[in-house]
Amino acid sequence: MTMKNQIIYMVCATALLSSCHIYKAYDRPDTIETSGVYRDPVSAVDTLAADTTNMGNLPWQDIFRDPKLQALIEEGLANNVDMQAAILRVEEAKALLTSARLSFLPSLNLAPQGTITKMESTGYVKAYTLPAAASWEVDLFGKLLNASRDQKATYLQSQYAQQAVRSQLIGGIANTYFTLLMLDRQVEITTETVGIYKENVRVMEAMKTAGMTTEAAVAQMRAVYHQVSGSLIELQRQVREVENSLSVLLAKAPQQIDRGTLDEQLIPEELMAGVPLQLLENRPDVKIAEMTLASAYYTTNRARAAFYPGVNITATAGWTNGSGVSVANPGQFMFQALASLAQPIFNNGKLIANLKVSKAEEKIAQMNYQQAILEAGKEVSDALHLYDATNRKLVQDKSQIEQLEKAVTYTNALFQSGQSTYLEILSAQQSLLSAQLTEVSDNVQRMQAVINLYSAVGGGRE
Repeated sequence: MTMKNQIIYMVCATALLSSCHIYKAYDRPDTIETSGVYRDPVSAVDTLAADTTNMGNLPWQDIFRDPKLQALIEEGLANNVDMQAAILRVEEAKALLTSARLSFLPSLNLAPQGTITKMESTGYVKAYTLPAAASWEVDLFGKLLNASRDQKATYLQSQYAQQAVRSQLIGGIANTYFTLLMLDRQVEITTETVGIYKENVRVMEAMKTAGMTTEAAVAQMRAVYHQVSGSLIELQRQVREVENSLSVLLAKAPQQIDRGTLDEQLIPEELMAGVPLQLLENRPDVKIAEMTLASAYYTTNRARAAFYPGVNITATAGWTNGSGVSVANPGQFMFQALASLAQPIFNNGKLIANLKVSKAEEKIAQMNYQQAILEAGKEVSDALHLYDATNRKLVQDKSQIEQLEKAVTYTNALFQSGQSTYLEILSAQQSLLSAQLTEVSDNVQRMQAVINLYSAVGGGRE
């Protein structure tokens, strides 16, 4: 073997060995950490003991059992603009993936041509060519392979984005629905309180006439009555706005929403977060982050492949009656084939820079992927703690309301017997109203904790 052949052989062997990495498919990095991302809401030990069951795997109908809420969610999934746009983006990505896969095949073009030539001493000379031209890029170093894999990662990313929109939409509709039920209940409580204060005003006016109280006391009672009446108007305004917001989520004009009551709601009593590793498979946003990393990985491989030569084969076949020298009829069959090899030489600095940039972007994507896992763990931990905290707070709310109801009853009795003042009655009634409204709010917050956890562990996806 001559020295020249040895050099060529060594160069080729080195190229082949160094290019092995560019054919490797993406694998999840071993450095990605998932353990300990759930925090126990009550234990002194931070890490939550993992459960093999994940409520995110349950159908949303098992979580939200109100038939009217289920009908609204179905309507939202069918009509919501963001949901429909996400579905169309999946179709776009699928078309681009098909195009990327077809790039492995030769391209074929038909390009007929005809000319008419006339010289001074001759007649018209007609020449034609009916060629079919084919071109094929031979993917020796994985340029097309990595481009196709990159496009598949983009396609999967669009699918996970659709799942994310779906999950957010289900949670958004449920949250808005429960907020509406909360406001309905608060309107009901406040309306009852307005009636009580109206009766108090009537009683105070009668007592003033009888000389049993003062005009100042009557004025104070009227002021409180108007204050609570104003808060009722504010609550009714909020009901209208939440109805409008829910209507927009359903992609329809603002209108009244058919709904149940807060007391009818049934939610799961036992929350199951599952093992942290399931976040990698269930959470759409985590999967999007991983597909972003996969795409960056294939971009780096393409940057590596750019250092190697590109091989193209072109061929032309057809009939022509013009050979370039003379015109002959009938036309004759012609065939031409050409192979070309292009090796980068003077743009090596640009290729090196592109590779460095690609590696940096891949590292950033990996860090973002790990951060997405941490954010998901935080959301799970927050939802678990919110559920536990509101459960404990509701126990206190019920006890507080029981005591305040007794206080109102006792204060009224004392006032009737002249042993208490109207200010004590007002204070007791206002405290009761505030406690009742707070209990309703805490109850809905508990429901929202269930929604948040369901979304946090990947619930609502198809």
